[in-house]
Amino acid sequence: MPRKTLKQWLPSPTRIRRIDSLRVLGDWIYQPNLWHINRFSASMAFFVGVFVAFLPIPGQMLVAAVLAVLLRCNLPMSVALVWITNPVTMPAMFYLSYRVGALLIDAPVHVLEFELSAAWITDRIGMIWKPLLVGSLLSGLLFGSLGYTAVSLLWRWRVGHHWRKRQVRRAQRVTHAPGEESGRAQDGPPGAPDTARPARKD
Repeated sequence: MPRKTLKQWLPSPTRIRRIDSLRVLGDWIYQPNLWHINRFSASMAFFVGVFVAFLPIPGQMLVAAVLAVLLRCNLPMSVALVWITNPVTMPAMFYLSYRVGALLIDAPVHVLEFELSAAWITDRIGMIWKPLLVGSLLSGLLFGSLGYTAVSLLWRWRVGHHWRKRQVRRAQRVTHAPGEESGRAQDGPPGAPDTARPARKD
């Protein structure tokens, strides 16, 4: 995966500094290895961001930042990916997690309409918290692992693709070189004296 493309959509250090919830980490979030982009840091950041996005908890960005520091992966990417959970996607993601958790622990499934409000959470949390938590953890692990694998494989493919292109270019240069050398061999090395015997005049 190209570094330039990732850097274009990742939040800048200035934007990260403006996130109030991350200030509790102090200077930890400014370690150079947390901003470097390579195959491991990008793949692990996808795992962290997607995993945390499925957790039905407040302060997701702070949790993602803490995990990025502990796992030494790209912090801006980890924080940005938690926004997979937003007012548009949240009902579907949490309902899926709830159904998965209810299936795993064999809990009754209640017909619910998820609402993004404190009153709804307070009213329903006692009914759904256990299957929702179990399903969220499992869904986060599953989709986070898929993200990690996809980014890692894509990165390897891109590296291999560029390596093969370089090999082709080198081979093309090598194939042109022998023709030039053979031509030079016929004419003699550059600067060599002409030792050909002059024609006799009768």
